[in-house]
Amino acid sequence: QVQLVESGGELVQAGRSLRLSCAVSGRTFSSYGMGWFRQAPGKERELVAAINFSGRSTYYIDSVEGRFTISRDNAKSTVFLQMNNLKPEGTAVYYCAGAPVHTVPVITDEYDSWGQGTKVTVSS
Repeated sequence: QVQLVESGGELVQAGRSLRLSCAVSGRTFSSYGMGWFRQAPGKERELVAAINFSGRSTYYIDSVEGRFTISRDNAKSTVFLQMNNLKPEGTAVYYCAGAPVHTVPVITDEYDSWGQGTKVTVSS
């Protein structure tokens, strides 16, 4: 497993941008696929974006495609989620997660490491 600490969540107005960061510790980070999940009030947690171990392949849910970008810096053991043109329905706690696979992890059961979450509130 790896240890994950998210940061960057805050209150923003709709249409603005925000970048979340996830600092990862553990020797195996560069071999992990990574993902960002979110859980809105009263809703189930959902995968928003994921990236493979090298950063060359990514996945996004339809509702964020074209607005969100997931990336990673393996040298700095950090994963990012750039969120542009935020919408009120993006209000949620965002979680960084790691999966011990080289592929893009799109199944929740693939993940074995989770951060504590960072709260994003988008006002209309």
